[in-house]
Order: sequence, then C-alpha cells, then structure tokens
Amino acid sequence: MSTIYRFEDLECWKCARELASMVYRYTRNGAISRDFGFKRQIRDSSVSSMNNIAEGFTRYGRKEMIRFFNIAQSSAAEVMSMTYAMEDLKYQPKEICEEIRAKAFETKNKTLAFMRSKM
Repeated sequence: MSTIYRFEDLECWKCARELASMVYRYTRNGAISRDFGFKRQIRDSSVSSMNNIAEGFTRYGRKEMIRFFNIAQSSAAEVMSMTYAMEDLKYQPKEICEEIRAKAFETKNKTLAFMRSKM
C-alpha cells in the first residue's frame, strides 16, 4: 500500500467531490432552486463533507484528524437525510434522490473506512 501525501488522492475525498458536484447540479433548476434555505443547507452539507476530509487530512494530530473525518461523514449523512425531504417535497424525482443518497452513503462509508484505518 502506497503512502498518500495529498488529500486529493483520498478515495473518500474524490467521492465527496462527486457528491458536491451532483448536489449542485440537481439544485440548480426548478422549485428547489427557489427554496433558498433548503438549497443552501444541502449544498453546504455536501461541501462540508469534502472540505472536512481535506482539513482533517492536513491536521498533524491523529485525534484532530479523526474529529474532522467524523464531521465529514456526518455531513454526508445529513445529505442523505435531506434527500428524503427533497423526495417528499417533489423537488426531484425519486430516482435522482436515490442517486444522490447512494453517493452520499458511499462518501460516508469511504470516509468512515479511512477514519477507522487511522484509529
């Protein structure tokens, strides 16, 4: 197994980046684009996951690193939760909500796996 020197090389960060891109793409148009509070919350959660992975990776102490990775996986879970509201409010079709939810779940799991490998 090779050493990772950049957060950009982490699989969990790449996945979180895809999640953020997906969330922004699917909140750009329609009724969801006019619900500013909802749109901001789901976008902030998706970007939070990505940014906390980056920040955690650059922390010197293991305990601090774990704290940021924990926030990152929690932010991915928040995106998952919000997709249910997105579906219930008919902001996106069920299939799109499931696609976002699956990517958020993958992000959460990859983040947890990396975090556990460092514990």
